Amino acid sequence: MKKVELVEAVADKAGLTKADATRALDAVIDTIKDALSNGDKVPLVGFGTFAVSKRAARQGHNPRTGATVEIPARNAVTFKAGSALKDAVN
Repeated sequence: MKKVELVEAVADKAGLTKADATRALDAVIDTIKDALSNGDKVPLVGFGTFAVSKRAARQGHNPRTGATVEIPARNAVTFKAGSALKDAVN
């Protein structure tokens, strides 16, 4: 599902215009981004939890040359699906 299709579905289910649904979806996404950039978790009960995990620096290998490459430490976004979402999918 593309963002346009998601906006249309939200607009239909919530009785909103597509413009209002787009603004609402963009606001939700921006709020989640802001919270994650501040290091906060974003739990959405019944859906799942967005969080940031720290990945340590490590060594990798270039598959073409076999040379060792240093991979720097970084933060990664994680998502853990909630039980209601898991049940809906299975």
